[in-house]
Amino acid sequence: MLRDYVFMTDSDSDLPWQFAQEKNIPVVQMPYNIDAREYFDDNGKSGDQSDFFDKMRKGATPATSLLPTAVYLEYFEPFLEKGDLLFVAFSSKMSATFNNVMEARDELTKKYPERKFLVVDTLSISFPMAVLVKQAYELYESGAGIEEVADWILQNRSRAQVFLTVDDLVYLRRGGRISSTSAVVGSMLNIKPILTLTKAGKLEALTKVQGSKKAMKFMVENTLQNIENSAEQEIIVFHGDAQSEAEMLKTMVQTKMPEAQNISVHVIGPVIGSHAGPGTLGICFMGKERPN
Repeated sequence: MLRDYVFMTDSDSDLPWQFAQEKNIPVVQMPYNIDAREYFDDNGKSGDQSDFFDKMRKGATPATSLLPTAVYLEYFEPFLEKGDLLFVAFSSKMSATFNNVMEARDELTKKYPERKFLVVDTLSISFPMAVLVKQAYELYESGAGIEEVADWILQNRSRAQVFLTVDDLVYLRRGGRISSTSAVVGSMLNIKPILTLTKAGKLEALTKVQGSKKAMKFMVENTLQNIENSAEQEIIVFHGDAQSEAEMLKTMVQTKMPEAQNISVHVIGPVIGSHAGPGTLGICFMGKERPN
């Protein structure tokens, strides 16, 4: 069906590049630095993402950075010259980058007053955002108008749920999410925090358990309690270069939800990977409203 506007997102969604390429979805590539070199996240298209995590295991300390307003202008303007634009952005609560998006939108709206340029804050990042983006794109692909798709995202964004855990607390310490003392003691006791996205769009600790097996069991049980229409949607198991553990988690989900026919496994990108580290493991899906 012919559509009169462009559906666009950013790479912090971890949207698989194959999907974006197949659907012709423009993706803003977000920057990160590792080993004193700047890269732009292409969601794995340029090569093996495990190399990024190998560097972290060897002591590299990657960092994410803001994309300037000027770069957003370069991304957006070619589409606005031709028509309307819907930009689906990662959570405004996780980076000041969203302010630069809005500055670019305001500038271009003045320059192209005849165009519709909508920016939607998903209040999500990584694969929870990808789940939301994929379902919103289905609506777009069916011929829904720009306001209808934007409204659907706003109404359903707090249903994009995630439960994840990390293998090494040092990365959460570097990001300021836990103290140095908590990281040392937690590592000694093999404590595994369970993180989730809040209604406000922040990634926060939900609880903590001891050991990886208990962490996986907790995530599966909470997925079972919160998911909706499990037989009809994609459930994503994601990991930070921990394929065998991810496959184990997938099997646990299949055992508890045999009706679920679409469970995929993906590697997280360098943005969330920088803050969570190698060995990260999680599940995301569309479900009930986030409780907090």
